[in-house]
Amino acid sequence: MTSRIRPDLPGTYVFDGPTSRRGHHMNKLFMSLREGNARREFRADEAAYCRKFGLSEAQTTAILGRDWQAMLDLGGSIFYIYKLAMMDGLSLQYLGGVFSGMSEAEFKAAMLAGGRTDV
Repeated sequence: MTSRIRPDLPGTYVFDGPTSRRGHHMNKLFMSLREGNARREFRADEAAYCRKFGLSEAQTTAILGRDWQAMLDLGGSIFYIYKLAMMDGLSLQYLGGVFSGMSEAEFKAAMLAGGRTDV
């Protein structure tokens, strides 16, 4: 199952109750990465850390492969996914670009120009 997209705002994902429940364990993992000990444990063995949170195979595969779009589709909240992206030295603008089909530079430029014009 993938995230729902608002028909009136193409590319805008709906993070609703069902999406939240689907991604609950994965989002808990992401939120745990606020703590230094958790980040060290994750870096030492990412697959084992994913097992600790009882993720689905698809969620684990998305995290290990850094498939940002799949994480979103599997119930991840962009704000929680960002915790993992920060560990990889990536910006929120980078994720915005991934989720909107733009490069990080294009996404930044679009935001500085007042927002996306394709919606």
